[in-house]
Amino acid sequence: MFKKLICILFLILSACGSDTSNFHGSDITEAQLNGRIELTSHDNEVFDSNNLLGNVIAVFFGFTHCPDICPTSLTELKMITEQLDQPEKFKVLFVSVDPGRDTVDELKNYIPRFGDNMTGLTGSKDQIKKVADQFKVFYQAVPQGNDYTIDHSAGIYIIDKSGQVRIRFPYGTDTALMVEDINKLLI
Repeated sequence: MFKKLICILFLILSACGSDTSNFHGSDITEAQLNGRIELTSHDNEVFDSNNLLGNVIAVFFGFTHCPDICPTSLTELKMITEQLDQPEKFKVLFVSVDPGRDTVDELKNYIPRFGDNMTGLTGSKDQIKKVADQFKVFYQAVPQGNDYTIDHSAGIYIIDKSGQVRIRFPYGTDTALMVEDINKLLI
């Protein structure tokens, strides 16, 4: 009887564990963020992320005039793509938080540097704010002489094949760990 009680207790405690606790990035599944994105692509087409269901998607918020974090993160995403088991099933979305400067033409010149699986997205200020709010992303224009820069959250969000936002990687996460997590979702 005592052995049965121990076995039952073990099963109950095992059931309390999460099968997603094995991610290296922050598992944000429970936050139930709305991962649907509807904006304008760098090809000047209406973009709906629901058209990418069946793929794993990385979402990064940034701007083309960013001197460091944005191009670094996009370069890392290009390198990650090259290391994945199924790179054809991995898509990257770059959502501009600078719709005033990041026009379709600007994105069309910028995005191809970082890979064929990347789509640059822009829209009106209200459309960008809506998407940023869905992901709890902070951004704010900061005057810099006669110009401005943008302070913004620099995490990378990963959406699974069913469209659910699952993982957030903070800036500076080891790319090998990111590859491992993304490969888990590609299975």
